[in-house]
Amino acid sequence: MTFSAFDKRSAKRSARRCASRLATFGAAAVLAACAGGDEETTPQAEGTRISDAGPQHVHGLGINPADDSLLIATHSGLWRAPADQRKAERVADVRHDLMGFTVVGPDRFLASGHPDARTDLPPQLGLQRSIDGGRSWDAISLLGEADLHVLRAAGERVYGVDSGTGAFLTSADGGQAWQQRTPPAPVFDLAIDPDDADAVVAATERGLFGSTDTGRTWRPLGDTTGLLAWPADHRFFLVEGDGQVSRSSDAGRTFERTGRIGGLPEAFAANGERELYAALHGGEVLMSADGGANWRTRSTP
Repeated sequence: MTFSAFDKRSAKRSARRCASRLATFGAAAVLAACAGGDEETTPQAEGTRISDAGPQHVHGLGINPADDSLLIATHSGLWRAPADQRKAERVADVRHDLMGFTVVGPDRFLASGHPDARTDLPPQLGLQRSIDGGRSWDAISLLGEADLHVLRAAGERVYGVDSGTGAFLTSADGGQAWQQRTPPAPVFDLAIDPDDADAVVAATERGLFGSTDTGRTWRPLGDTTGLLAWPADHRFFLVEGDGQVSRSSDAGRTFERTGRIGGLPEAFAANGERELYAALHGGEVLMSADGGANWRTRSTP
């Protein structure tokens, strides 16, 4: 079924969903993920307020293959920390509230969220694309229809989860057209198999679930849940709400603890098999070069 319109749920239903995630995962990350989920009730829905306090409300992380800079997607736009410095700088004077930020190639990114308050864009950005390192953004689809707080891509396969309805969406053509799937529980994070874009693992309040058919069917993997990164077949990482970092060599079925970050995670990403990044509440970004055993500050607001 091609997905073209969204059934607007009540604010109460979304609030219950966020409360459930809060109990499961932890305060900082869940509050960040739930912010802006109800267009009718949240200030973000009217556009992102102008602020230059630095990247303090982080929604996503990534590494730009073009220059190895750290990318920090926030409530007030995209920031970057060059490879040789800690201090993050604003990429451009485009202050969208960027949700679901995903790096898909050198200087090529996908995101969703809410618009810069200075624009006349609708409250939901739909699927947005940048091909110039984040200096500008253009709508691919779902503008005014969806706010994809979870967004992942591999090649032409794109997955998204709309924060307003909880709809799990998938696209086979880079986000032009979408189909809706039914996950076993509300999804707050997602990871794609690096060897098979049709295979995904979803993090939910009920634990992890895996699918090998783009979300048509699901199987439970275990009760552990958290933010996910899957950089290689035998390197599946998870950070729990209390900062515990674990590694799986069997796609999320079993885990081995590797270390702990010094705070509550708001965003999590991997760059290669051993390099991990975690954003903390307040905007500090930590980095591990050994699969999560040891962490140091990579970027500060």
